Amino acid sequence: MSHQMPIPTLDQDHKFPGKTYAEVVLSPAYDHANEELLSPMMDINKAHLIMLWEQSLISDHDAHSLAVSLKDMDVERLRETSYTGEFEDLFFEVEHQLHILAGEAAGNLHLGRSRNDMGIAIYRITLREKLLDTLSSALFLEESLLQFARSHVHTIMIGYTHTQQAQPTTIGHYIAAVSDSLGRDIRRLQSAYANCNRSSMGAAALTTSGFPVNRERMAELLAFDDLIENAYDAVSGADYVGEIATSVQLAAINLGRFVQELLLWSTQEFAVLKVADPYVQISSIMPQKRNPVSIEHMRSLLSSCVGLTQTVLTMIHNTPFGDIVDTEDDMQPYAWKSLAILESNYRLLANVIATLTINNEVLEVRAEESFSTVTELADTLVREEQLSFRTAHSIVSSVVRKALEFGNSKRYLSLELLNDAASEIIGRKLEISEERLKLALNPRNFIHVRKIIGGPNPSEVERALNGQDQRVDVEKEWLASKRSAIHDAHVKVERVLDKLAKQDK
Repeated sequence: MSHQMPIPTLDQDHKFPGKTYAEVVLSPAYDHANEELLSPMMDINKAHLIMLWEQSLISDHDAHSLAVSLKDMDVERLRETSYTGEFEDLFFEVEHQLHILAGEAAGNLHLGRSRNDMGIAIYRITLREKLLDTLSSALFLEESLLQFARSHVHTIMIGYTHTQQAQPTTIGHYIAAVSDSLGRDIRRLQSAYANCNRSSMGAAALTTSGFPVNRERMAELLAFDDLIENAYDAVSGADYVGEIATSVQLAAINLGRFVQELLLWSTQEFAVLKVADPYVQISSIMPQKRNPVSIEHMRSLLSSCVGLTQTVLTMIHNTPFGDIVDTEDDMQPYAWKSLAILESNYRLLANVIATLTINNEVLEVRAEESFSTVTELADTLVREEQLSFRTAHSIVSSVVRKALEFGNSKRYLSLELLNDAASEIIGRKLEISEERLKLALNPRNFIHVRKIIGGPNPSEVERALNGQDQRVDVEKEWLASKRSAIHDAHVKVERVLDKLAKQDK
């Protein structure tokens, strides 16, 4: 028997919260807050208490009571609760619990702040943690790519433009390009982190406070790198999450293009690579099948990641510049999920890459037989026959057309055909020898002579990979410094809180 949704009815109870309002909005927001926002909320409560005490805005007695209460609060029990409607949201439930534990002293913890500046700070703390997790996995993938590229600097493949065979290159050169693209995504995510990791605390509702709160101290205690100076901007600006969304969106698009290529290369027709057994699945009916579904799932999930980030941007679009729910509880989970998908796909792809098998022999034979090397033949005619490149291009283009009449293989491109084409175009035969022609058409020679910066010559690719290794080291140091700063600030807050909790009333 199929499940049927109950017929909608009007809420009969006319007190807050309306049953449907609670079901559609307040309960999901409460669950998200319990899962993601409770810890940063408590961190802000602790930091705000310390700042108020240091600024002599609350008494030693109240500071002691609040410190003890914050330490004694059963956060894990709170995390397991469900929305009942007794409190509007998690903030007021936490405040109520503090009143139970600290009495009247709890009433002063909200001095000089608002749910506005506090909420933005909570979102920023939550997002910075997810950004750091995503960046950590991005670096894990980058290291996997670099190791894979280094093992294939001599593995010939044909590069494609406009989906057609273009010129010989190597797997190492190709993967180094993918890693460079990933490096730019990492730098964009780092930039998004810098704009995210700024403190709104002290902005209060939108005009700061008449009390001398110390905004810089709050930023320090919460491991923010900077302040959002203008209080109106602090509670109104949503570009910090928009920047994260656009950075994640571009990263997912970039990764998806590479993943799509891997999927294509997994086909028997391309036969470039083989996905390892842990990452393939079989068919229920076709015994021969090895379906690279891990890569398929990545493609699909990365597309969903793009959709989630577009939801973030769409929810910000055309909203008023001010504190508004569109950019808060309803929207933030889409940003969180997009980061989670990108982070997990970085890890999965790193493992798939590390276990790929490349069909070296097929790739080399394909390069040997293809016409992808004829650019070098034109270059050779320029060097040794003193022809202009356009004339050399015309001769080679003509001879390729004639060779194709015999078959789709470079072996039909003979010195005789080349001289026939030259006679038609420049009125004379060429001086190039059979041996020199073979060298000009050799894919390894093609790769060897392309040794300028960015080329596929193995020594140049090794140099580029060494540079990427150094970049990864710098990025890992950056990541470690950010995690360390957050950890150190947390330890500092807990140490001061312990001191306040132990002092005599």
